[in-house]
Amino acid sequence: MLLKIVYLLTCRVLGLAVLAFRGERAKDAELLVLRHENAVLRRHAGRVRYEPGDRVWLAALARRIPRRRWTGVFPVTPATLLAWHRKLAGSKYDTSKRRKPGRPPTVPSIARLAVRLAKENPLWGHRRIHGEMAKLGVTVAPSTVWEILRAAGIDPAPRRSGPTWRQFLHAQAAGILAVDFLYVDTVLLRRLYVLVFIEHGTRRMHLGGVTANPTGDWTVQQARNLALTLGERFESIRFLIRDRGSNFTSSFDAVFQARRHQDSAHRRPGSADERDLRAPRRYLAP
Repeated sequence: MLLKIVYLLTCRVLGLAVLAFRGERAKDAELLVLRHENAVLRRHAGRVRYEPGDRVWLAALARRIPRRRWTGVFPVTPATLLAWHRKLAGSKYDTSKRRKPGRPPTVPSIARLAVRLAKENPLWGHRRIHGEMAKLGVTVAPSTVWEILRAAGIDPAPRRSGPTWRQFLHAQAAGILAVDFLYVDTVLLRRLYVLVFIEHGTRRMHLGGVTANPTGDWTVQQARNLALTLGERFESIRFLIRDRGSNFTSSFDAVFQARRHQDSAHRRPGSADERDLRAPRRYLAP
């Protein structure tokens, strides 16, 4: 199928080269003829089945024509063209044919070791058990330890003193800000990264920016832009939830800490607000 797509694309490219040497009147006349022929075929022909090469060619040409004219130019609906583009972008990351479906089963000895550690140490969670197994040279994912303990009827995360993660988020929602990256693939399979901030208290989303190369300096600048946009509301942020990505550098955290320390300079020393500022400001999602 790949050779067929390459052949069709080669034919189309050669056809475009021939069109480049034709006159404008000849091109306009040929377009009118083709449009009329297309309209006649739509009236008489049944459902047309397009080959993968045809879909690639039409999806690529769609970027050169205004979207408002898609309905009158293309023999398919605009939604169909967008669906072809999504399928084309998804095929780049499709690895279903490279591996067998499902995950390989866990070695029984590893499962027995995880269950033994959990029974002998009731206060250990699946994360602690995973760390102890790593010290013994056992390579296993934390999620696998979770599944092993659940299958054995053992709580993977035993309850300890203090609020749960859900209770903490509910109680501190007004002062929590989450940040993460999304990504979008263009028609040329170029990946663009979108930085998004979300206020947990109001569920309000702020668009940080869009770039193809999200560096640490770029991320810091978006945090500064957010501080200017929020104004006084930025000072009420007490907790920042983010992942451990390399784009979130120490300078990125310093933007939030600096604004908080500036606000603390106007408070009475030793107050409850100042004691809160001395606590860590970064919380990593589990």
